[in-house]
Amino acid sequence: MPSAFLFVHIGLDPVAFWLGPVAIHWYGIGYVVAISLGLTVAKRYALTRGISEDQFWAVALWAVAIGFAGGRLYYVVQNDPGSYLAHPFRILQVWNGGMAFFGAITATIATVAFFAWRRHWSLGAMLDTAALFALVGQPIGRLGNVVNGDIIGPPTHLPWGFVYTNANSFAPSSSVAYHPAAIYEIIANLVLIAILLPLRNRLRTGWLVAGYLAGYCLTQLVVFHWRSEPIIGLGLRQAQWTSIVLLLADAAFVAAMLGRGMGPWRPTAPAKAAP
Repeated sequence: MPSAFLFVHIGLDPVAFWLGPVAIHWYGIGYVVAISLGLTVAKRYALTRGISEDQFWAVALWAVAIGFAGGRLYYVVQNDPGSYLAHPFRILQVWNGGMAFFGAITATIATVAFFAWRRHWSLGAMLDTAALFALVGQPIGRLGNVVNGDIIGPPTHLPWGFVYTNANSFAPSSSVAYHPAAIYEIIANLVLIAILLPLRNRLRTGWLVAGYLAGYCLTQLVVFHWRSEPIIGLGLRQAQWTSIVLLLADAAFVAAMLGRGMGPWRPTAPAKAAP
């Protein structure tokens, strides 16, 4: 067992409490709080971008549900899908393995794009709103991963290594300190918040989602060097390859906006002359 003085010890059970036979997981609590706060902040922002409250809720509930399903299914596809097909009920056990956020991003973008196309609403404004929702909610949702021990890096001797001592933890060993990859993810999310949140009202329509997607992909290229997922080619993990593909798509989106003369900054109203 590593010295108690050298590492961070996490002894919490992934199950926060029981309601009769139903286990309430910290992971689920984190998601409920993250979604609730994200929707609250995103709705206020949407109203400033010309999206009515009825329009917001018409899209938001579908986007959350489909994004959640996309995140889970993408995780299943990445992690031994054959075993999930053999036991389909495991697909619904989101606390057992978790989500792949890139799946949630692509599913949400597709959902928002469909609504915008179908109802002739502003795609850029809706995508910006979705980006703000994700930006605010992500670090809170990651707290469940910290408790679970399901997002960790390789073993480490650094003093901020995490040792998961609870028998129900997802960590492979209770006597090894691991890189706290979930904490690295949270730090990366907070850096994005510090950059993009103050700029949200200064950016033109479409630029908040472009900035968020670029920033998130760049953080994943870095953070996944300390994740335990397998390498699939050229020293990169699957999420890093996904990041590269989405960065190229984001670059094309930015180039299209610039080509239409839509720079990142909203024009400021000219100062009124003194009477």
